[in-house]
Amino acid sequence: MHLPVAIGDFAAADFSCSLEHVKNAGRIIINDERPPPAFFNFPIGYQGRASSIVVSGTEIERPWGQFRNPKAMGPDTPRNEPSIIFGPSQKMDYELELAAIIGKPLPMRQRLNAADADEHIFGFVILNDWSSRDIQGFEMMPLGPFNGKSVGSTMSPWVVTLDALEPFRSNGQIQRSVPQYLEDTDRASYNITMKAEIVARGDATTVGTCRVQDLYWSMRQMTAHAVSSGASLRTGDVLATGTVSGPGEGALGCLLEVTSGGSAPVVLKDGSTRAFLEDGDMVRMTAMAGNGDDGVGFGECVGTIVPNRPFPE
Repeated sequence: MHLPVAIGDFAAADFSCSLEHVKNAGRIIINDERPPPAFFNFPIGYQGRASSIVVSGTEIERPWGQFRNPKAMGPDTPRNEPSIIFGPSQKMDYELELAAIIGKPLPMRQRLNAADADEHIFGFVILNDWSSRDIQGFEMMPLGPFNGKSVGSTMSPWVVTLDALEPFRSNGQIQRSVPQYLEDTDRASYNITMKAEIVARGDATTVGTCRVQDLYWSMRQMTAHAVSSGASLRTGDVLATGTVSGPGEGALGCLLEVTSGGSAPVVLKDGSTRAFLEDGDMVRMTAMAGNGDDGVGFGECVGTIVPNRPFPE
């Protein structure tokens, strides 16, 4: 199996299009669910790493990195216990995302309005943007994630075109006033339901069922904002939504939210619990536009966590 396109740039693995995800993550991590000041002005994001995007079915090796030592955070910590350690991540997570594949390129310094962005979007794929929460949490102050996200991003092998999705267009979320280039009063979202499952010891447990139309920002707006400062679009560029989460406990798109940062582990069908992913866990993501026999499926986006290899001495 192969990636569906030769990827140009991986722009914004976390475009943070979901207001619910931003609020939930803020409450869990810094005890403040207020979105960042820029959230309602434009789809915030960061530039990702194209070299670590892999096709569905590829194993994901638990990464090494630097992070805060959880054993050194209690009142009875021995004096010789290091506060920062370098070792295998202890907080592996998935992120349920939808990604746009760019078809028609756009030269540098050619501006684009959101209402016209469909001309450049070939179609959508499922994306699992694997995250090492402990590595990510330590490195993100003051810049964005780096090695906490570079472990891998798994992509489904089939691109579902905009033509195929046309019958499933829907209204997105009501937004505050935005600059002209982000204005889009047309039906800019889609009736797409995404699902994430953890498969452990052969048993699948659904851990999130999320709707794309719950995203605050649309794919069109993501695309327009990505080039608003003069960047180009290349055929094969990937623009991802960030975690797709909605209102309600069953509509959360990552374990960080599902388990409240690991403090409330989820119970799987085999009776075991997960605060974060363990070696051998498979994460399976699916998506369906519409419902039942009249819908259009996206196939599967599957990856399995495998143990880390020893770091060379």
